[in-house]
Amino acid sequence: MIADPAFRRKVAAAQGVVSIEVTSEARDGLHLVVDQEQNTAGLPAIAKKIVGDTTRAIITEDWVGHRGSYDIAAPGKPTKATGTVAIEDDGTGTRYVLELEVSVKVPLIAGKLEKVMADQIADGLDIEHRVGRAWLEGER
Repeated sequence: MIADPAFRRKVAAAQGVVSIEVTSEARDGLHLVVDQEQNTAGLPAIAKKIVGDTTRAIITEDWVGHRGSYDIAAPGKPTKATGTVAIEDDGTGTRYVLELEVSVKVPLIAGKLEKVMADQIADGLDIEHRVGRAWLEGER
């Protein structure tokens, strides 16, 4: 499911993404790139001033087995998020664990913008989780 472009497009549609391109290839594991143009409606004015009406996000996941690296880049923007991702057995099913360090390089307001970015990522992951559960139940 994680490597399936159809799943990624369904998640993007649920998130209100403007456009998406998904590239998936086998390497020593799975190398996945999701390049998308995101609508910034609903962001605080200070964030919109920096990113504009839309922003490009390139999400790169490199998986080996059930673990990998996760990176979100926004070309031309002073933001990034990097970390690790894993799928773990929790005894009653599986758990998707994503740990990210979010950074924004804008003097004086970086902390506030990092929280906005972290909240946006969390909201997107909540939608991905909902779509993923429905996908696994057969809703394609």
